[in-house]
Order: sequence, then structure tokens, then C-alpha cells
Amino acid sequence: MREFYFVTDLHGRKERYENLLQRIQSDPPSALFLGGDILPSPFLHQDEAGRPSPKSGVGFLIDRFTELRRSLGPDYPQVFLILGNDDAKVEESAILTAAESGIWHYAHNRQIPFGEYTIYGYSYVPPTPFWWKDWERYDVSRYVDPGCISPEEGQYSVPVADYKKKFLTIKDDLHILTHDQDLDKTIFLFHSPPYKTKLDRAALDGKMIDHAPLDVHVGSVAILEMIEKQQPSITLHGHVHESARLTGSWQDRIGKTHLFSAAHDGPELALVRFDPDQPENAVRELI
Repeated sequence: MREFYFVTDLHGRKERYENLLQRIQSDPPSALFLGGDILPSPFLHQDEAGRPSPKSGVGFLIDRFTELRRSLGPDYPQVFLILGNDDAKVEESAILTAAESGIWHYAHNRQIPFGEYTIYGYSYVPPTPFWWKDWERYDVSRYVDPGCISPEEGQYSVPVADYKKKFLTIKDDLHILTHDQDLDKTIFLFHSPPYKTKLDRAALDGKMIDHAPLDVHVGSVAILEMIEKQQPSITLHGHVHESARLTGSWQDRIGKTHLFSAAHDGPELALVRFDPDQPENAVRELI
């Protein structure tokens, strides 16, 4: 039996990383998946102009994972990571440089062979009410939910062409990344959950903006449609911290695809452990 670990939405909290690293040290998995929002919020680290400043813990992660690889030697897991909507894209260059050293694989908008599986990654989420838009994109059209800020109106930590803000969608990105092919024997690392699933339930009950009720589901329609059509083996999600508490489930199923979320709104780290060949036996624990 192989065991893979999946965590997400650590938001740079060192105690969560220390718990994760201690578990890996004592019980190394074959692979580790980090599902975005892994760094402290860019709102907490800004320069004098109000832009995200590269002080968000990337150096801490590089040092600790380098140390872990040295300690574990051949037992060091393959690490796959993406960033999330609360991670400043200005940090991506440091993530990529570290990937060249072999401590992890940067999976966003890539497909990476891993044994008999292929790992895909995708960071973008549909528009949110938050101001930073580095990892936000229109979903299937230029529609924006009440209370949310469009990608054309928010701020970015790196320059982005206006046409990308206006016209690119999650739906088109996924089409280009996967070529609409069957995704059997794939593990897809997302930040957003698919729309209106058990992994997509926000605490927005009864809230209104300009007399319009807010949708309690904030996930991606494009991701939902892709899973329904292309049936990856396993998809991994985060983003909506409170979803498991509100729905009572951290997993879901769409056809052949097993969906897991490691998002959690408590102080603990939620760790999902799974064997890719037996995803029905996956477990989630709080550490």
C-alpha cells in the first residue's frame, strides 16, 4: 500500500507546518500534495506602496523542506504544490527556483508524470470579495456574484495584461491544459472546489448585498463540468475552510472521480491520507 498526504490552506502558520513536517519525518508518505494558500496573506506583508512584499514565508518553507529532504534521504516524498488566491504571485519565482533544486514540483498549469499517474495542478478560483486577484479568474463567463470584485477591478502583485483580466476563464484554461481528454489515472490538484458539491459550502446563509442574496456555493462551475466530463481519478481541493463543518463531509464522488478537501476552519491541520489505488479508503485527521 502506498500512502499519499494532502494538506491545504495552511496560510503560513508555522505550527501547522511543524505538525506536518513532524508527521512526515516519523511516517514518510510516497507523495505530499500542498493545495494552495500555503503562505501568509499578502495583506500582512506589504511595502510602502501597498503591494505584497516577498516576506511571506517562502524562505521558511524552502529551508524546512530542504532540511527534511536531507534528513529523510531516499525516504523523502515527492512534493507537489500550487499557490492559492491568498498567496501573492510575486512569490512564484522563488517557488520555481526551489523546484529546480528538487525539493518539490510546482504543479500549477502543468502535467507531471508520477509512476503510472499524471499529476495536474491549477490554482485559479472564481472571483471573490477579496481585493487581491493574482489567482482569480472569471469562471465560465464574465459573470461576478453579488458582493464579489471582478478580476478587472482588483489588484495584482505582478503585472497582468488587461486582456487576460478581461477575457481569460477557468473553463478555457482547463481546456488548454487537458485538451478535453479522458483523465483516467490522474490526480488533479486544485485550490477551488467544484461548484455546489459537498466541498463547496460557505457560511453565507441569509447574507445580502444590495437586496440580492449571496450564493452559499462559491466554487467553480468550470471545474465541476471538467470533472463530470473527463473523470480524473482523484481531485484535491481547498479554499472553503468551513465547508466540511457545514456539510459534514470532506469528500464527495462524481462518477468515477473521488473528491477530497483538506480545508479546515479550526486551529488544527487537516491531513488527508489516501492510497491512489484505493481512494475509497481515504481518511482525514486533525493534527
